[in-house]
Amino acid sequence: MISLALEIQSLTANDLSAALELDQACFGGLWNLQAYQRELESPNTELLGLFSNFSSSRMLGIGCFWSIVDEAHITIVAVHPHYHRQGLGAALLYSLLVKAYDRGLERATLEVRVSNTAAISLYQKFGFKTAGRRRGYYRDNGEDALVLWTGEMQQPDFPKTLDTWHTIVCDRLSQSEWQLVFPE
Repeated sequence: MISLALEIQSLTANDLSAALELDQACFGGLWNLQAYQRELESPNTELLGLFSNFSSSRMLGIGCFWSIVDEAHITIVAVHPHYHRQGLGAALLYSLLVKAYDRGLERATLEVRVSNTAAISLYQKFGFKTAGRRRGYYRDNGEDALVLWTGEMQQPDFPKTLDTWHTIVCDRLSQSEWQLVFPE
């Protein structure tokens, strides 16, 4: 079996057109070029891309969080629709949580559509719990959002949790013939 290489790395200005294409495919154009440029320039933002040389689009996913005081506010976890249900979202979420841990952040939060049961299930596997509901949060259709939280990311046993998640993510990716490659 041949594995297809995946790499998760910080976005650069050269990646912005691919990020816009992916944003359009996943969200119908949620963020524009200026929004992505602003995120790239902010020292409080972590903006990651999931890349593969296998695909002509090359960028298969994108993840972002804002560092606010001691929390990572995850704003995007998106995988191109052609690559759903292959473990790529888990790889992005794992990488965002590693970056949040490396920044010394204590907890992470995000909003998710109440109808997005696949994403909710993924977040729960990574320890997120429902903390609330924002009624009418999504402007496109008035759908509610669940507010999810996870915490204790700076506790002494959290690196062991990250190691466990790393193994789970890599095993899931290999089932879909992907291999996560870490940049030098």
